[in-house]
Amino acid sequence: MIPPIARRFVAGETPATALEHVRECNDRGVGVLLNLLGEHYEDPTEADDDARAYAALLDDLAGTGLDACITVKPTQIGLDVSEARFRDNLRGIVDRADEHDRFVWLDMEDHTTTDATLDAFEEFVEARGGGMGVCLQANLKRTRDDIERFADVPGKIRLVKGAYDEPPATAYKSKERVNEVYEDYLEYMFEAYDGGIAVGSHDPVMIDRARELHDAHGTPFEIQMLMGVREDVQIDLAREYEVYQYAPYGGKWLSYFYRRMMERKENAGFALRAILGR
Repeated sequence: MIPPIARRFVAGETPATALEHVRECNDRGVGVLLNLLGEHYEDPTEADDDARAYAALLDDLAGTGLDACITVKPTQIGLDVSEARFRDNLRGIVDRADEHDRFVWLDMEDHTTTDATLDAFEEFVEARGGGMGVCLQANLKRTRDDIERFADVPGKIRLVKGAYDEPPATAYKSKERVNEVYEDYLEYMFEAYDGGIAVGSHDPVMIDRARELHDAHGTPFEIQMLMGVREDVQIDLAREYEVYQYAPYGGKWLSYFYRRMMERKENAGFALRAILGR
């Protein structure tokens, strides 16, 4: 059972609790990206099981009228087993999503998975003519080329700053440089893309910049933020813009909760206050 202090960041352990969280978010004008927790499976059975769980979740969403889609980690559905396993499982998920007219996001993991993830995304989204999105990380030095690569590809791009501890040869390491390139990439996307831009950030500077660029170019965009982080801002923004909350769920919640606590001082403070009952 998930303790109350973790429920701020995790939408329960079951699909039923996850869907209830979607209903609550939708009532506040916020859509939801549902992620079943799990990653880096080397056992093909685990990868296949989670792929089937995503297909079942899509069945559960069918006919509900809920504003929700799914977001999947490649290593969760077989990339650490083989690229062929990953693509086979992704195909099953995408086919089920097509049946129910639901959107599928591919999360991005560390830099060793980037090529396989982007190649699969390009193949599947071109075949579908849209209906999919993929995450790009601004801290990777390759990302400008990737953003240009997908300018005319159907689907969506979620731009985040990047959370993995990548080597200096591969990624920008300073916060200032990452902020600089993130803003540069936003400017390019709002100028070159017809739409399909997802601003994955809690940084008010970047969100305000996206709003300015939208006003200047008229390019459609959405804002994506994590469950449990600046939720009051999410609700406020949803009054004017399309906002989606990334909401994980499932039994593997402990390591995810720990990462949320470690990455932001205010998150750790929240947990401490909850434990002390203050």
